[in-house]
Amino acid sequence: MINSKEDQTLKPLHFKLLPILRQITLKSKMANKKLQVWLPLIFSAVMILGMFLGFGLGGNSGFFKRDKQNSVQEALEVIKRNYVDDINNDSLQMGAIQQMMGHLDPHSVYFPPVELKAANEDLRGNFEGIGVEFNVFSDTVNIVYVIPNGPSDKAGLLIGDKIIKVNDTAITAKDISTERIKELIRGTSGSQVVLSIVRSNQPKSITVTRGTIPVPSVDAFFMIDKSTGYIKLNKFTKTSYEEFMQALETLQQQGLQQLIFDLRGNGGGFMDEAINMTDEFLDQDKLIVYTEGANNPKKEYRCRRPGLFEKGKLVLLVDEGSASASEVLAGAIQDWERGTIIGRRTFGKGLVQEQFDLKDGSAIRLTIARYYTPLGRSIQRPYDHGKKEYMDEVWQRYSNGEALYADSNKVKNGKEFSTLSGKKLYGGGGIMPDAFVPIDTSGYPPVVSRMLLDGSFNNFVYQYYLQHKAQIDAFSSAADYIQRFSYTDDMWNQFVHFIPKDSANLSMLSVEQKTSLQRRLEAYLARFRWRNTGFYQVLNNEDPAVKKAMEELKK
Repeated sequence: MINSKEDQTLKPLHFKLLPILRQITLKSKMANKKLQVWLPLIFSAVMILGMFLGFGLGGNSGFFKRDKQNSVQEALEVIKRNYVDDINNDSLQMGAIQQMMGHLDPHSVYFPPVELKAANEDLRGNFEGIGVEFNVFSDTVNIVYVIPNGPSDKAGLLIGDKIIKVNDTAITAKDISTERIKELIRGTSGSQVVLSIVRSNQPKSITVTRGTIPVPSVDAFFMIDKSTGYIKLNKFTKTSYEEFMQALETLQQQGLQQLIFDLRGNGGGFMDEAINMTDEFLDQDKLIVYTEGANNPKKEYRCRRPGLFEKGKLVLLVDEGSASASEVLAGAIQDWERGTIIGRRTFGKGLVQEQFDLKDGSAIRLTIARYYTPLGRSIQRPYDHGKKEYMDEVWQRYSNGEALYADSNKVKNGKEFSTLSGKKLYGGGGIMPDAFVPIDTSGYPPVVSRMLLDGSFNNFVYQYYLQHKAQIDAFSSAADYIQRFSYTDDMWNQFVHFIPKDSANLSMLSVEQKTSLQRRLEAYLARFRWRNTGFYQVLNNEDPAVKKAMEELKK
């Protein structure tokens, strides 16, 4: 309750202030209406002023100049404006980029637009074309293989067909290159190409609708015996893990208990594919590899799922051509002592590249980090003396005895690491094998080596296959072929007559060289029928590294 005396005192004041309050409220409403009218105009003016000030501060002139040219850009502009002759600005810029890349590590690479497609195609695992393999014999393009169910197979092309023209372009000229032939034959999937061919001396015209052609990275997989499987991987493409899993599952269905995984000559590719494969061999959440760079924080890659082959015996075959992703896989297997590494010291590439596409269609594959094995080993070789010396180091291994003798096959000045069992491992120069296999020095005379390289050797096997196709096709498998092939002497005699005596006197070969060359003839012949699986099944019978692997698996 309010005191009555106070009420009588306030009441006259309230009535005196009421007119004043009404007047103030009325003026405030009028002011708000004026403000609502002018407010959008005020905001617009502020925004325009801000844009003007921003352009002045951050444009081509002013305190915060954003596109200030560096000395390289400035030099290019000076040359373009003032040089005495007309210049190709694109080639000038490419040259400048190449020079910059030359001052980085040996594996940071610039790809001009004309080279980028082929570089990406090599790792994509497929290309767009007609699905044949060809060789040029006597200036004529001969089809030596037709991919089953591929575009050419569906169109009716056969092994032995000779391609004379692609659309209206003749390809029988002596100076036409293999790359030019590929350019003519390949094309966008779904497009058509008309091939003029000769079959059994009869001309024919066949239209082929191009398609997407897989390029397998798994060269071969088969069972060596009832429990031992073999897989040969040539690179790590986008489809490699999928191919590997299909091969592994197939071998397991055939009784696989121990595996020889051949990474010789595998120069690497996508690291993720190698990580996924390694995950199939290691259990729990074991560390596979980690990466780290000045602008890329440490990132670990661990096992994420149960693997298909975590328990069986495992051997990896490596050599000086095994690099990058191959070394990621081999390093993890060796650090965790999951398997045995056999062969010779690997290449020694411990750098990670990422591709950055440029506006003109070119790209840079730039090294962004180093990778480290689970124990922390960086297997990267030093490259501080330039790219040439860095690449020559691999070839020097043949001349300094490292490829021949185990005692010479060592990482020099590498940091020492220890596995859980106390085994000593080293970083700084590739993956050292657990068991050494020297390079085969028996070799062939130079004239025979040239014959293997210039195509005449392959030409003979191709002609022999066409003449004996019915007999070769009658074998049920490559294993059946290995056991029952009985044409060795006949094929050798024909080969001696095929090779001109003045270019290669085969009678001068030693017994070992003759036997080795006969085996290679049989392997090439098997390749025409069973592709690389047949080729490696024949050659592996006498392969020193495979033999060493079998010995280790028996221990």
